[in-house]
Amino acid sequence: MADPTEDLIVNSLIGPGSEFRGEFKVKDLIRIDGYFKGSILTEGKVLIGQDGVVETDIQAGIVVIGGEVRGNVHASRRLTLLSTCKLYGDVVTHRLIIEEGGIFEGRCTINSHSPHSRKEQANES
Repeated sequence: MADPTEDLIVNSLIGPGSEFRGEFKVKDLIRIDGYFKGSILTEGKVLIGQDGVVETDIQAGIVVIGGEVRGNVHASRRLTLLSTCKLYGDVVTHRLIIEEGGIFEGRCTINSHSPHSRKEQANES
């Protein structure tokens, strides 16, 4: 079964050269290619582009980081650190993927408890 949040349309975007400070509560998907300082809360997906710089705590279902993040990340389903990623902070997630070249400085807790059933978890593998 395909992950229903994988193909969501970006409903919030902080573009290259843009700066935003504050609190984001997003239903589905946010992409950051500029600078953001504050907090992010979503059950959906957070994408930090290669040029994105984020000083925040992130709480989301799925987080994909290609840029720089200074703050803690709680990804209830999955955290992916791309080869261009620099993450300085602690992580709690169900599943962690780190591409070669990605930088991660902090503590990591792999949480075996997930909001998904065992059947859904098996389908994600």
